[in-house]
Formats: sequence, structure tokens, C-alpha cells
Amino acid sequence: MEIIKVKDYQEMSNEACSLIVENIKEKPKSVLGLATGSTPEGLYQQLIRKYQQKEVSFQQALTFNLDEYVGITIDDPNSYYYFMNEKLFNHIDIQKSNTYIPNGMVDNLDKECHDYEQLIRHAKYIDIQLLGLGLNGHIGFNEPGTSFSSRTHIVDLDESTRKANARFFDSLNEVPTKAITMGIDTIMESKKIVLLVSGEKKADAVTRLVNGAVSEEFPASILQKHNNVIVIADEAALKKM
Repeated sequence: MEIIKVKDYQEMSNEACSLIVENIKEKPKSVLGLATGSTPEGLYQQLIRKYQQKEVSFQQALTFNLDEYVGITIDDPNSYYYFMNEKLFNHIDIQKSNTYIPNGMVDNLDKECHDYEQLIRHAKYIDIQLLGLGLNGHIGFNEPGTSFSSRTHIVDLDESTRKANARFFDSLNEVPTKAITMGIDTIMESKKIVLLVSGEKKADAVTRLVNGAVSEEFPASILQKHNNVIVIADEAALKKM
């Protein structure tokens, strides 16, 4: 596990952007695993800027998002489908048909999970998977106690996760209770994993990630077993290291 220490959120975003742009230049048909939430927003702004400056093209790239809420339509501003289009896809030259996000509105959610796995396999797996780090160690929506052998599946969202995401909704009651997420084993099949961590509130979590025991009670700890993980963390997040 390589740890890149940066000054702040902006530098974290710049570092992650450089890694992704470099990968796309080397492999225009890169398969990118993307994440949502406030952590990668700065990165997406930098990727848009690089595209606008004609430093990178996403024309041939494929993307797979980590997760999506169950029960929210794609035109809902709180859906991750909406988020990705607003924050990235609408502003670059990626083909929308090459962007994959789980559909949390289908009747057969188990089939959706199975089909998503097949799409990733058909793409010959993810070249770079972006991750954030939950306060409880969740990666994607894989909450504490999730099996390390899990594939894309339906999860009941932990109360702490719902509270953390409530700031995007009008009230906690509006935050969905379930989501579709890539499983831990699915994530671990990625060729490279880039974990972004920013802020003092993540200091305990990043310390446990790096120095703690590998345990399903702290899902991110499995990343210690991956042979190509880059953690980009700012000074505040690393203050207890």
C-alpha cells in the first residue's frame, strides 16, 4: 500500500487526476471505477478542466460506478446517475453508452446485480477503481460485517452512513435504506485501487485502514491484501499516523 501525503483536498484531487489522465493516455480504452459523494468532486472538476484544455479524451473509456440507491429514479437529483452526469459525464466527451451505473429501480434487483457483474467481466475488469473511506470503514456501500467474498449485491445501509448522507436530502427520512453496491471481491479484482481521504474526521479511519487488523468489521482493511493500492490523503486525515 503506497501512501501519498498531500497538503489539502485540492492537492489530493490534483494527484488523483494525474493518475487517471496518465492511465488514459497509456490506455485510451481504460476501464474506470468511479465513486460519488463529496470526496471525488474536486477530482471530477480537474478531469473536466484537463478535457477542456485538450489534455485528455474519454472517447474510448468505459466507466463503472460503485453503487446506486434503491428506489430513487435516475432523474432524482439525489441519484448517483444524476450526480455523475452533473458532476462529470455531461462535461467531457465520454460516450454515455460506455457509462454504467446500477439501476436501483428495476423489479428484479438480484438480476441487476448479476448483470452488472457480467458487464464488468466483459470489460476485462477495472483498471483504476476510485474509492472513498467511510467513517466506519465502508467502501462502496459495503458496511461492516460484509463478507470479503461478496459480489455486487443489495445492502441495508448502516444508520451512520444514512446520517452521513442525509446532508444531501431534505431529511434523514428521505435517505434510502437500501442500495446496490459492487461487492468487496469485485472491488478487489480491480487492477489498481486509488483511495482518496481528506479531512480530520477521517483520521481514525485511515489509521485503522493502514495499521489495523484485516477484519470484515472494517471492510476497507481488506485493501491491505491488494498488491496495487495508492492512498492519497491530506495532512488532516493523516494527523494520527
